[in-house]
Amino acid sequence: MCTPCCLSQLACCCGSDACSLCCGCCPKIRQSTGTRFMYALYFMLVTVTCVVMMSPTVEMEMRDHIPFYSQMCKKLNAGENCSDLVGYSAVYKVCFGMACFFFFFAVFTVRIRTSTGCRAAVHNGFWFLKFVVLLACCAGGFFLPDEKNFLEVWRYVGAIGGFLFLLIQLMLLVQFAHRWNQNWTSGVEHNKLWYAALALVTLVLFSVAVGAMVFMAMFYTHAEACFLNKIFLGMNSGLCVVISMLAISPCIQTFQPTSGLLQPAIISVYAMYLTFSAFASKPIEMVPQDGVNVTVCVFPFNSGSESDNKIVTGMGTAILFGCVLYSCLTSTTKRSSAALRVYRNSMQENERARCCFCCSDDADDYDDEENTAGGQNVIYDERDGTVYSYAYFHFVFFLGSLYVMMTVTNWFHYDNAKIERLLEGSWSVFWIKMASCWVCLFLYMWTLVAPMLFPKRFEA
Repeated sequence: MCTPCCLSQLACCCGSDACSLCCGCCPKIRQSTGTRFMYALYFMLVTVTCVVMMSPTVEMEMRDHIPFYSQMCKKLNAGENCSDLVGYSAVYKVCFGMACFFFFFAVFTVRIRTSTGCRAAVHNGFWFLKFVVLLACCAGGFFLPDEKNFLEVWRYVGAIGGFLFLLIQLMLLVQFAHRWNQNWTSGVEHNKLWYAALALVTLVLFSVAVGAMVFMAMFYTHAEACFLNKIFLGMNSGLCVVISMLAISPCIQTFQPTSGLLQPAIISVYAMYLTFSAFASKPIEMVPQDGVNVTVCVFPFNSGSESDNKIVTGMGTAILFGCVLYSCLTSTTKRSSAALRVYRNSMQENERARCCFCCSDDADDYDDEENTAGGQNVIYDERDGTVYSYAYFHFVFFLGSLYVMMTVTNWFHYDNAKIERLLEGSWSVFWIKMASCWVCLFLYMWTLVAPMLFPKRFEA
């Protein structure tokens, strides 16, 4: 069993065969899903590298525990204590290489309709060779001439790409909300318990949103300071109430019978998260109290102790990874790609309600041959054609590379950026998060009123 599996992995790394795990008890995996997860693994490896590069703590640990660290840095011409391999400039160069890698494949895979061609074979296989190419691209960024002008120009390119990725992320969230409600509503005809599930989840989500609002009102407002916090908390909470009332209004129900309270509950929770994230990213404010300036409106756990800073950094990094991976992987399915162009609130044929509906793809009913080379079975679901756009898939990862670069380096406050200060204050991050919250709310509002304003265009 071991020899056939090793040969299969060798064919995957150096050939066009699909990758799979050596454990035969693992569930079946589609070729298209395995390919996307392999690219996601590459993406995560580079992202973790960028996070390490922005962490002075990791740099100090490496300097203290790696033997002959200084001598090795001198032989690599990486500056004193490898100073050229850390900081925002190093992250810019590594992300430049990753962005070039995905942009090349976005161009290389344009207009691929079948998985039997040589370009599709390169996309779905040759993983070791592609990993070498990715490493070469990331390393090549450190040998670019005229570094100062490059960093200046690349910063604005990264900002534009990061904003586009944020927009895709918000559109996906709105699509996810509609998809969840649509899928669970379809199960009501067969089992009335789906009504109870919808009601329970909606109640929990609204409770979380209200709890977050109360939490921010307690810790992020002050009688003598934090006026922006008061205004924006009241505004965003009011908008959440508006979209909730709008979703169940008779005029919306006429054109969208499946519209309910689950969608606004999801959007409200995300809006409160963005509001909290914006408040946590705002520079601290101080007010005089008993002759001493006291810090107000700060994250309760961010008191400055080492353990609290680790909690804040870990939470921010985990949220970053989760949002980027979800956006990159789910935006490339046919259903999600169509949702990014226009949302049509129509129930799909043979819709089956399921708890993990988001894990199902457009290829649920494929019965293609399986690869059983001593390991995990692989379903070849692309024999009759591609099930997602290869070029669009790589383009989303290209934008995701730019978003990671800007987020890890604290957007335009890059000079003193550290991964340990991911959630600390800067006005640029504050306004980006606040604008994202408003775009998300108005985008969902548009999906409610658009079918009423343009009924012919949104007919099923």
